[in-house]
Amino acid sequence: MGLVTEIQPSHIRNFCIISHVDHGKSTLADRLMDMTGAVPSGKSRAQLLDSLEVERSRGITVKAQTVSLFHRDEATGELYLLNLIDTPGHVDFSYEVSRSIAACQGALLLVDCTKGVQAQTVANFWLAFEQELVILPIVNKVDLPHADVDGALEQMASAFDLEPADALCISAKTGVGTDALLPRLLERAPPPTARAEAPLRVLLFDSWYDDFRGVLCLVQVLDGRLRLGHKLVSAATGREYVVTGLELMRPLGMRPLPSLGPGSVGCAVLGMKAIAEACIGDTLCEPHAVQPPLPGFRRPQPTVFAGLFPTSEDGFDELQHAMGRFLLKDGSVSVETDHSNTLGRGLRCGFLGMLHMEVVQQRLRQEHGVEVFVTAPTVPLRATMGDGTRLPILSPEAIPRDFGSLTGRALAAGAERAADPLTMVALEEPLVAVTLLAPSEHVGALIVECEARAGVQTSHAYLGADRAMLKYTMPLAEIATDFHDRVKSLSNGFASLDYEPAGFQVADIVVLGLRINGEDVDALSRIVRRQHALPLAREMVSSMKAEMEREVFDVIIQAVANGSRVLARETIKAARKNVIAKCYGGDISRKKKLLNKQKEGKKRRSIQAGPVQVPQEAFLAVLAPGAKRRG
Repeated sequence: MGLVTEIQPSHIRNFCIISHVDHGKSTLADRLMDMTGAVPSGKSRAQLLDSLEVERSRGITVKAQTVSLFHRDEATGELYLLNLIDTPGHVDFSYEVSRSIAACQGALLLVDCTKGVQAQTVANFWLAFEQELVILPIVNKVDLPHADVDGALEQMASAFDLEPADALCISAKTGVGTDALLPRLLERAPPPTARAEAPLRVLLFDSWYDDFRGVLCLVQVLDGRLRLGHKLVSAATGREYVVTGLELMRPLGMRPLPSLGPGSVGCAVLGMKAIAEACIGDTLCEPHAVQPPLPGFRRPQPTVFAGLFPTSEDGFDELQHAMGRFLLKDGSVSVETDHSNTLGRGLRCGFLGMLHMEVVQQRLRQEHGVEVFVTAPTVPLRATMGDGTRLPILSPEAIPRDFGSLTGRALAAGAERAADPLTMVALEEPLVAVTLLAPSEHVGALIVECEARAGVQTSHAYLGADRAMLKYTMPLAEIATDFHDRVKSLSNGFASLDYEPAGFQVADIVVLGLRINGEDVDALSRIVRRQHALPLAREMVSSMKAEMEREVFDVIIQAVANGSRVLARETIKAARKNVIAKCYGGDISRKKKLLNKQKEGKKRRSIQAGPVQVPQEAFLAVLAPGAKRRG
């Protein structure tokens, strides 16, 4: 591997593949590795860079993967080092995409010609465009019988102002048209502008946990040369580290290196013990020559919060241990201990989005063998207190029961109480700017759905003759649950969406809880927008009634708003034994005596009953992902 240290920055190409989910990024990465001979014959397999079981089962990329490839140009005979970054395509991981893009100078913009330009394609294009990457348009899957190459080229021209003649039309799966890819990449993508004589500056753009060596950091040397034994200081945390290992990322394993030259990408072992120390987007430099951090750094913020509780009464320790092990590998999940009167001890977790929450739940089950209950997800609200401080609201329990929607008179009343610093005088919810791309025939249904979710249209344009792009400003709570599924259902699977933060607005919400025989079931409480409270309340009590067993006393199920107002009710009638079945004729007084005796017995049983036991099936029915609810 000494050859790597001799390659000059002018012969290095750092590039990424960006597109929407399932447009063929991982397949194209496989094809590039085959073309450069990086994988010996017989050891190649599909999705080679997707290392997680959840990635292979879902067919998506969750973690960005990097691989270094060697390619000798046939025209000049010169050797080039190609550093390929296969980025995630889902909106939940957009920050990781942006930091991976920051380590590149070129980007392969991949579009599936059977689906056309989709929402995440647009979002990732602008991430690359804003960071001034040279973009190489590529149309993929041209070998399929229903491929619409001309339509995809027309959409790319309309959406990105790219010349159709500049696009390569390929099939990453069969290899059609891929011979021109590497020569085009060497010609169009610029080399890194790193300088060997400048002070050392290193970008940390990915990390993962190794059971034997701790945290491994994926870095690019922006300036200078990184060597073993170098002392580095983090611009984000101020901590100092020593470089104990440097390795080149190869498809079938890492290879040790003595140093990383300017512009190079590799793995650095810095002695970090927890994944939270490795801040994605952080800048590392020498303590005696501190350098300014790369612009755009921020810590990923959770957008969805939910409670995780063990399915067994004594499973909390196992859940806590599994989550501790999981956090070594994924530092983007925020975790706090939680307690429910119904479910016992659990964890309150923050996730990057709904897909991220599902992936975490699946990985806990697959990698650690832990099954969990997941409570209704909520988005973080922002509360303003009487003294002007702002606090995050992450769960329904944090909202006072007497707090209503702060509009009109409520705002005025809140201002009068501003002298009390513990009084909540304002409550705001986050907004997002949503981009929808769909075939023209589905636009009407999508507009109706967006307006039903308090969306405000900001743009309506067409990409070609049969594809439309809609832009809306919507509350994050409206898209944090089933909005993605609804969009796919209304468009027969052809629409796609992307979103980004767009500020805050006054929250019009209620805390919707469930009460059984006067006892609150706190694990089923959720924060919902006021317009959806009544239909959701009816669905909750109906689902609960369908799953609960009859008792010898009446079971009253109520959906309650803000702890006081009953919105919906269902009653499970008591199981009744026919005590007069043995009476054949005779005086009616005998039957009345038996019925009165039964009535008195039921009264005594009701007093002794206490809280009603809610079966697990009832919880799953109310919290099921497939339930038609809006939170």
